[in-house]
Amino acid sequence: MSLPALLTQHIARRPQRIALLQHIAEQGSITRAAKAAGISYKAAWDAIDELNNLASQPLVKRSTGGRGGGGAHLSPEGERVLRLYQRLQALQAQILEAAEESSDLDLLGRLMLRTSARNQLQGQVSGLRPEGRYDRVSLALSGGLEIDALITHDSTARLELTVGTTVVALLKAGWVRLLAEGEEAEAGSNCLCTKVEEVLAEVDGPSEVRLALGNGQTLCAMADAHWLAAQHVVDGSVVRVQFHPSYVLIGVPA
Repeated sequence: MSLPALLTQHIARRPQRIALLQHIAEQGSITRAAKAAGISYKAAWDAIDELNNLASQPLVKRSTGGRGGGGAHLSPEGERVLRLYQRLQALQAQILEAAEESSDLDLLGRLMLRTSARNQLQGQVSGLRPEGRYDRVSLALSGGLEIDALITHDSTARLELTVGTTVVALLKAGWVRLLAEGEEAEAGSNCLCTKVEEVLAEVDGPSEVRLALGNGQTLCAMADAHWLAAQHVVDGSVVRVQFHPSYVLIGVPA
């Protein structure tokens, strides 16, 4: 089974994040791997979340017990991606030598867009139906999960979306809202059940909440620290989140 095109493109333009997999394999710990890579613990987990969400299967898994009370290891899929990265490293020098001008590499960099959206979920278009001025695009994620996006007819045509098209759903963390216990989701909104992996509390301003979906993909949300405390939301809590389909942006490989 070949790697998804979106993950392959990510490897090509963000090799430092794939290199983090090598450190995890060697260190068996996110903390030690982040230190070896010269990045923060938070940056390491941001990279891992993005890679896991773009891959068909999680690349990194947490393990309990052992030194320091826990660690992390590569899944079989992660080991396979790491081998691919090592082969790409061998080809990198040849690609650089083949560039006719240094500006060629700058041009390629501009064509490969990076986004500020914290949440990037790979999926496939499973349904397309018009709703007034918009199209409701159903996206099948791995593990049987599904979300909807609302985009214009023009966007559907411009992206050449059809059932089966592989896409990335982009969603800003601020658009993901945690629901209180017993609270009903808004009609027409996406609603997913998640498990809190980590709450990164902030003294001033909203706290960042890392959420695990049942399929191994992750979401990042922002929530008020006082609200989290009042709802007793801590690491390991099960919470539902909602976000409107109009907040879901869709990207496809160029």
